[in-house]
Amino acid sequence: MSIYLPIAELSANILIILGMGAAVGFLSGMFGVGGGFLITPLLIFYNVPPAIAVATGANQVVASSISGAITHFRRGTIDLKLGTVLLLGGLLGATVGIWIFSALRALGQLDLVISLLYVALLTSVGGLMMWESVNAMRRARNNETVTVKRAQHNWVHRLPFKMRFKKSKIYLSVIPVAGLGFGVGVLTSVMGVGGGFIMVPAMIYLLRIPTSVVVGTSLFQIIFVSTYSTIVQAVTNHTVDIVLAFILMLSGVVAAQYGVRVGQKLKAEQLRALLALLILAVGLRLAIDLFLPPADLYSIARSGAGQ
Repeated sequence: MSIYLPIAELSANILIILGMGAAVGFLSGMFGVGGGFLITPLLIFYNVPPAIAVATGANQVVASSISGAITHFRRGTIDLKLGTVLLLGGLLGATVGIWIFSALRALGQLDLVISLLYVALLTSVGGLMMWESVNAMRRARNNETVTVKRAQHNWVHRLPFKMRFKKSKIYLSVIPVAGLGFGVGVLTSVMGVGGGFIMVPAMIYLLRIPTSVVVGTSLFQIIFVSTYSTIVQAVTNHTVDIVLAFILMLSGVVAAQYGVRVGQKLKAEQLRALLALLILAVGLRLAIDLFLPPADLYSIARSGAGQ
């Protein structure tokens, strides 16, 4: 069953699109990530133009994040104060990211930059997460205990403008929190990601925020930054395919609820290892497409058509 995507200008199998949305929604709820780092490459693999995939992927992130965040809100695992600081930085970063997106598109380098950024980010983040997860599982198997030195402060904890986040039980400067939100906001606009695959590890390992509130707080921030990015992308660059976005959202919202339930049944180190494998697999697939010569070295395209 085919459906025409007006902005992407191609016909697509609606069942495949529904399957993509459901898979990403499930993983979003399971891992506490927006899923943009998955849906954007999947759309690119399905021959959706990268600019359309980025902007429309951010829209799907909104739907799956809302579904997962509602569940976490009911369970009281969202730090609204911390999420608000992340959100303020994220909105500023998204604004800067949209400007970068428009500039790269005007230069004709957007597709290449998106692919390179995905390969670099996914392989590095996935590799680090996998290394940490394997070590954690090894220690658990050998019954080794690890003493977490909460009192040991790094440079992050010596920064000024500290604020007390009661829900997370931390006393931390707003500078790294807002900075993290800013960086994720830039990535949301340029790459169409929610940024959870970077935000979640950074909140746990850099800011030392308790894991119990990290997932819900990450989803809370992702909702609003991705919504803002989607609206501005639609108005500024006209790259949001509403038909494609609606189909992805429809299946993603439902599947995210099941992902949350499955995620709560797995151990933290198992979740991190699975997420790391997923990130590495997507990064490897993009690298193969980027560096191997294409099957058709030449293509015919009509010049001067709406760039």
